[in-house]
Amino acid sequence: MRRIAIASALLSAALFGASTPLAKLLLGEVSPLLLAAVLYLGSGLGLAAWLGLRKAPVPSIARSDWPWLGGAIATGGVIAPVLLLSGLARTDASSASLLLNLESAFTAALAWLAFRENVDRRVFLGMLAIVAGGVVLSWEQLPRAAGLAGPLLVAAACLGWALDNNLTRKVSGGDAATIACLKGLVAGGVNLLAALLAGAALPAGALLAAAGAVGFLGYGVSLVLFIVALRGLGTARTGAYFAVAPFFGAALALALLGERPAAPFWVAGALMALGVWLHLTERHEHEHVHEALEHAHPHVHDAHHRHEHDFPWDGREPHVHAHRHEALVHAHPHYPDLHHRHPH
Repeated sequence: MRRIAIASALLSAALFGASTPLAKLLLGEVSPLLLAAVLYLGSGLGLAAWLGLRKAPVPSIARSDWPWLGGAIATGGVIAPVLLLSGLARTDASSASLLLNLESAFTAALAWLAFRENVDRRVFLGMLAIVAGGVVLSWEQLPRAAGLAGPLLVAAACLGWALDNNLTRKVSGGDAATIACLKGLVAGGVNLLAALLAGAALPAGALLAAAGAVGFLGYGVSLVLFIVALRGLGTARTGAYFAVAPFFGAALALALLGERPAAPFWVAGALMALGVWLHLTERHEHEHVHEALEHAHPHVHDAHHRHEHDFPWDGREPHVHAHRHEALVHAHPHYPDLHHRHPH
């Protein structure tokens, strides 16, 4: 399950990272607010179609999860995309792509300080390296006519997504496709209404289709995979893996847009790469207590899931059903996943 979570985080990063330069290409024809709406509507509608095609009952969302999900939609689905696209309009795509590494640092900081997730010294040092890279990249923008406005808007978007990540962790045990679909439909609808009220006109059908496709893959499928990773790795660690996203975006920007970044771009990239490496090589192990717990999520019958079934089971794993965990004390390497959200 840990390997699945890591693979999900990396693929999520690749899809989202590729969407940044592609969105930059679309900005010449569409306003930032309208593009944010189309990107999220593309993700929501695409995932809604997937939920219909998979021929399985759509799981309901627990009443206690709605405040967390609502906060995640507002910060990460409505506010952050508009900030990002506004920043992209003032910043070259390769620099903006690397600057998005700040999301992992903000995610880890909020997880540690506000949501009390364990973040050890190695993860903290990695976060500092990523922030240092962001400072170098922002400083490189100073001689340009647009000044710091572009980098600051992108950084603000990262902060919005960091809060979104921590709030989404609270509901990560639910159905990932359903959560991402709701986020896309609500966020896209709100942004579309705001764009139309501001006087934006809908672009040609071909451009709408292109933006919707980018949104479905870069926002919708990427978010589904990110939620799966949150379930298995916790917020800060998932954010660390997701920090490779800007490198995918920067590489694609250099290939598609022919940009020639200056030396600070590569210095920032080296600092951010060091931060990612420190995050990925972190190891956490100690004796810990599992309190008795009852919940439902996809699982296999590992050391934390040794339970009987009160229904006919065909032996397939992973599977989903409500199950109870009895109290348990043991020690092993672990991350702050669904079963390891304990104090230290």
